[in-house]
Amino acid sequence: MLKEAILVGLIGVFSMFDSRLLGRLNFERPLITSTLVGLVLGDLQTGLIVGAALELISLGIVNVGAAAPPDMVLASIIASAFAVLTGASSESALTIAVPIAVLGQLLGILVRTLLAGLTHRADEAIESGKFKRAVQMHYIWGSLSYALMYFVPIFIAIYFGTDLVEQIVNAIPVWLTDGLGVASKIMPAFGFAMLMDIMVTSKNIVFLFLGFFITAFLDIGVTGVAIFAIILAFILMDMKFSRSASDSGPTDDDFDDILDTPDN
Repeated sequence: MLKEAILVGLIGVFSMFDSRLLGRLNFERPLITSTLVGLVLGDLQTGLIVGAALELISLGIVNVGAAAPPDMVLASIIASAFAVLTGASSESALTIAVPIAVLGQLLGILVRTLLAGLTHRADEAIESGKFKRAVQMHYIWGSLSYALMYFVPIFIAIYFGTDLVEQIVNAIPVWLTDGLGVASKIMPAFGFAMLMDIMVTSKNIVFLFLGFFITAFLDIGVTGVAIFAIILAFILMDMKFSRSASDSGPTDDDFDDILDTPDN
């Protein structure tokens, strides 16, 4: 398990660097990270299934300002790794992901607190003219702190905790497993609700109902509805910009009226 633990830990570090050093390539999304874990551990299908379920949960989780939301990167990596290594179902993986996400949230707050101290040290270095030291504070020590925050928990969980987690999962009563399975199905709906609370307004709610009724009464799948929505978006965009162009400037009739007007 040493090789697997190191590789999965490196996936966590790479995913963390996505939004901090590499721009934003979406490698930190649960669907991508879980797929990478499944690819490394030799079960791409399980990684995709767990990643898709966790993606639905995390759709409404947005890091706004100083808020530290549950860490879905850490949760998706460890949960998908446990699902692949223990053969657990995606529902069991989701139940593991929730407490791990909260743990990642607490670790994130701790690391940010430590980095606040490094920021003050960097300010002092700049005032003293030690610019290389300030750069090291930001790019080396800050990045190393975040890397250890992800690598260490993932490595420990994969290397030491697989058998223990499997024993715990097998020891869980059936009634509790069924209850957790129901809860894991509710969480994606909760993620969608959080996303809708941000996006849905009085102007676009009609499109939400339109898609719902098309799916419910015309027996069209999600792919068909998505294609219909893209076509409708292009039509509405063309109508909007055509109307804006006609309202913003003179038309051919306006020029004709100007030419026909006699000079005073």
